[in-house]
Amino acid sequence: MLNLDGKNALVTGIANNRSIAWGIAQQLHAAGANLGVTYLPDEKGRFEKKVGELVEPLKPSLFLPCNVQDDRQVETLFKTIDDQWGKLDILIHCLAFADKDDLSGDFSQVSREGFARALDISAYSLVQLSAAAKPLMSEGGSIVTLTYLGGVRVIPNYNVMGIAKAALEMNVRYLAGEMGPLGIRVNGISAGPIRTLASSAVGGILDMIHHVEEVAPLRRTVTQQEVGNTAAFLCSDLASGITGQILYVDSGYCIMGM
Repeated sequence: MLNLDGKNALVTGIANNRSIAWGIAQQLHAAGANLGVTYLPDEKGRFEKKVGELVEPLKPSLFLPCNVQDDRQVETLFKTIDDQWGKLDILIHCLAFADKDDLSGDFSQVSREGFARALDISAYSLVQLSAAAKPLMSEGGSIVTLTYLGGVRVIPNYNVMGIAKAALEMNVRYLAGEMGPLGIRVNGISAGPIRTLASSAVGGILDMIHHVEEVAPLRRTVTQQEVGNTAAFLCSDLASGITGQILYVDSGYCIMGM
């Protein structure tokens, strides 16, 4: 039975009720985990208010800002976790960003700044957060990130984000190799296309979803809840022998030749 009672779980990347991170947070809560949630701070406090109201029913015991490009915020976040929880069992990494101009057009025209920003926020942040979580996972733990097929295949209007996802997937493997002896498992979920705030920046996202519905073996795309169920499984003892893996939750689309 999937049971996360007594587990402390930090969930990053919730933006609204369409976020995959929101689906994951709901399923972790349903399995009994004690939640901590981060939000991206902005000058007007819009994300803090929106995310705070959304996650209120889940009663997170921690609700803190985290901009992964601000080292001090990351340090403060994990110090607070240490002070209030004493340990961390689960880290959910759902962070990605690329300038919209670097997603379309000729890939060779991606700017140096845009390339660096996409890799920093979308890939390096997993390394950064995992390093901070490592000393708090003294009893072992599970780290889960989100990736996409565009990290292994050329996907229209994905460009630099595909490079970031490829780096992210190798980060999963290297981190799994490092942290395995400590009982910390690191895995990624490659979800099929879902309408989210992040995916709305990808040109033709609705066409991509319709294509999956026509071609995937299950003849549909997936839901946030299905991705959340997989994340909860990976964070549970039921997945105690799984690490360094990318699990595809895409209705089987990745096995098809078109």
